[in-house]
Amino acid sequence: MMWKEKYRVGADLIDTQHKELFHRVSNFIQTVQSPQPWEAKVEKVKETMAFMQDYVVVHFNDEERFQEKIGYPELERHRDIHARFREGVQGYVDRAAKEGFTEELIQEFGGKLMAWLIMHVAAEDQKIGAFLRSQGRQP
Repeated sequence: MMWKEKYRVGADLIDTQHKELFHRVSNFIQTVQSPQPWEAKVEKVKETMAFMQDYVVVHFNDEERFQEKIGYPELERHRDIHARFREGVQGYVDRAAKEGFTEELIQEFGGKLMAWLIMHVAAEDQKIGAFLRSQGRQP
């Protein structure tokens, strides 16, 4: 899963953060799907889960501040989407703490991450770029 220029929103900070998210999720998926024994993958899995917990908060806060700054009309709906994603990530962290870092759980988490990232950046976040262009504004 690679970053594509068509995912660009037009705000440097947001686009840079999106690229980092794509990079991390792609590396995570490659690790999970590698032929290494599962035990050798667990540290990378834990690292990625911790990164996602922290980085999405930073990214979502930055993205929401940007939306406030430009007067984005769908900000509240976008905040709700972000809140649900944060809850989803936390749910997987909590499940891993209870159930252990099982291969099945982590495969599921990786699939959710990949699907969410593509759908969110390629659909929801593109609306931010379209709004900027419709206003004749540049970030």
